[in-house]
Amino acid sequence: MINIQKLNSISPVYHGILPDAEYNVSYEVENPDAILVRSASLHDMAINDNLLCVGRAGAGVNNIPLEKMAEHGVVVFNSPGANANAVKELVLAGLLLASRRIADGIEWCKGLTPGEQSVEKQVEAGKKQFIGPELSGKVLGVIGLGAIGLQVANAGVALGMNVLGYDPYISVDNAWRLSRSVTHAMSLDEVIEKSDYITLHVPLTDGNRGMIDAGAISRMKNTAALLNFARGPLVNVADVKEALEQGQLRVYVTDFPEERLIGARNVIVTPHLGASTPESEDNCVRMVAKQMNDFIKYGSIVNSVNYPNTPLAKPAIPRITVLHKNVPNVIGAITQIISGEGLNIENMVNQSRGAYAYTVLDVDAKPSALTREKLQALETVYRTRLLMP
Repeated sequence: MINIQKLNSISPVYHGILPDAEYNVSYEVENPDAILVRSASLHDMAINDNLLCVGRAGAGVNNIPLEKMAEHGVVVFNSPGANANAVKELVLAGLLLASRRIADGIEWCKGLTPGEQSVEKQVEAGKKQFIGPELSGKVLGVIGLGAIGLQVANAGVALGMNVLGYDPYISVDNAWRLSRSVTHAMSLDEVIEKSDYITLHVPLTDGNRGMIDAGAISRMKNTAALLNFARGPLVNVADVKEALEQGQLRVYVTDFPEERLIGARNVIVTPHLGASTPESEDNCVRMVAKQMNDFIKYGSIVNSVNYPNTPLAKPAIPRITVLHKNVPNVIGAITQIISGEGLNIENMVNQSRGAYAYTVLDVDAKPSALTREKLQALETVYRTRLLMP
């Protein structure tokens, strides 16, 4: 029985992928073989020796210490793209909210009461204050063309907008899926300077924290709307508030509330609703549950955020997997131990990602316990496993 600890309320769809006969998935699990998590922080959690993997049912992994996990031989998975449609739809709502003053109009309507004028006459007299521009024909700048940004860009085209997309690291697959009507911006500045609406869809890193600051805002049109449905700290909130007060920015729409934004002028805040749909939650859990199952049973790594992707089929013969440092001579040391035990390597895969690497060897006979001990004893090795067909 494989024990998986849940750290948040998780959609029960995982039962179809992690069957009860093989997996015990519970909040009460101690010393788990795997962890299934949404938003709970793992930064202060002790890592037990038998922990194999962590599955994050969502895209962001700021709540997980990736390097610490990697150095304990723990593979961390996420579910990129599973919530993309849900976030895209909220971004489209944000575009409309930024344009038509819908939120202000709703609040104003709540205060209407019959008096000297009927409600109907009050509406006709007051609705002019909520006039806002249409989206069609405007320039939409999409910064980041991953799973979500790609869908937002294509939706902008469908709305009749002129879309500028910027992503120097766009994947080949996403490039093929991007509408031909999306113009490829050559720089971030080009997007910032030309766009009527700017929407952020990049992960939060040390390099882009506060990327939208006073300097960036100074290059925007003073009629521009800024949308942030990616991560709150991508934007310097103090600079945005100052720009809004000075008329250097028209509106800021974000899915990340914080104290400085509450009640601020020309700020529209939603309570982190991006992936809050039942469909999105189910999709994330299905994706990450399959990735965890395939890793635990086959050694396959797909959508890891700390080890290299290494998709593998079910083993037909004994399989040895080795998570290790990405340094010279590791593979030589591994194969020397294998061959020294008289085993023949039928197939070998090696993949690396930054400081970490993964080597998988299918061998012609089951290795002895001594062989596995020798592999694990290598200073460059974090974890070894034996998987049988």
